[in-house]
Amino acid sequence: MKHPFKEGTKLSKLFTTLSDMEWHCGKHELPGTQPAKAIQIIKQHGFKIDKKTMYCNICKERTVHRQLLSIEPEMPSYVRLQIPAQLRKRILRFYKNTEAITLRKMVPNQLEVDHRFPQVRWSCDEHYDTNMSEEVLQRKFQLLTRQHNLWKSRYCERCKETGERGTFIGIDYFYKGGEVWDEEYQDDDERGCIGCFWYDPETWRNSLNEELRSK
Repeated sequence: MKHPFKEGTKLSKLFTTLSDMEWHCGKHELPGTQPAKAIQIIKQHGFKIDKKTMYCNICKERTVHRQLLSIEPEMPSYVRLQIPAQLRKRILRFYKNTEAITLRKMVPNQLEVDHRFPQVRWSCDEHYDTNMSEEVLQRKFQLLTRQHNLWKSRYCERCKETGERGTFIGIDYFYKGGEVWDEEYQDDDERGCIGCFWYDPETWRNSLNEELRSK
């Protein structure tokens, strides 16, 4: 089998560990302190990885385990391109370096440009127009910290797998739709995300405040 990732990288080491298609403890077997992002990238290359919590005889506790289901990609690979520096600067300037969830103004290197529509639901590669209008820019992107971006990714992956839409700090509120993905929409239809906090924290917050004021 041709190894899909550059030798010596964290991705390569992780894929090599998983390539025996056995269950592996995320706490002591998978390289790196936070393998979730690397797992996401491997999935983006078309590989299926299962996850479940079970008892680990080494860690002496229940931990998250992962298992590669096939050493050959089972799905199309949709590669996330790096956002051009010029476009990133425009997005930072448009949002005035303000993080979408906390509304804190932060230094640029503390912020990541996040696609509102999660990559786990993409069905085609992305393309960037550095001259896109501000209306399109706002519709497509938001600013998140690394921690919040990972938090969002976990909710979006779970939504894709189970159909259960993500909540924020236990608040079961959606400004459109309900707690489950509307079956009217295909898995790669962005309209199914509308109403979820993680898709648009600003609209979610404004809608909830409006409802509270009307009571």
